[in-house]
Amino acid sequence: MGIDQRGLLARLVKELVRLPGVGQKSAQRLAFHLLKTERDEALRLADAIRAVKDGLAFCRQCRNIAEGELCEFCLDPKRDQSKILVVEEPSTIYAVERAAGYRGLYHVLLGSLSPLDGVGPGDIRADELVERVKAGGVEEVILATNPTIEGEATAIYLTRLLKPFGVRVSRIAYGIPVG
Repeated sequence: MGIDQRGLLARLVKELVRLPGVGQKSAQRLAFHLLKTERDEALRLADAIRAVKDGLAFCRQCRNIAEGELCEFCLDPKRDQSKILVVEEPSTIYAVERAAGYRGLYHVLLGSLSPLDGVGPGDIRADELVERVKAGGVEEVILATNPTIEGEATAIYLTRLLKPFGVRVSRIAYGIPVG
């Protein structure tokens, strides 16, 4: 009894399509590439994926990617504890860090409000941000949500949520750079 190789390849394509930005044609191209690749090279990719899933989690304080309970930024005593930059995704943190201008802490929402997609305040865990502010020491919360309808709605919601705590809430500027 043989193994249906079209079934195995179809399964791989089906899983690859689930990745963001990977359509059917790209998934097929990746699947055929992996099929042609030396076994050791393909298994290195599989091992890297397994290592990420086994060794990384979300920071219990800010929800950035972490190898332990806390991420590198929350562990750094030299960071400005009075400022929290709120972003939608961990990838934004690394873009901010490359710019090398911000030295405060972060809070990652892991999404934005989108009632049409069923994403509400509990899904972005805004209450965790409020708890950090209520704990004291935070003077400013900087909202760096995306300039989309969902990002704007999230920024407005968070501003209203944080207002009673007397913390300064600001929004990063965006638009067309001049000069």
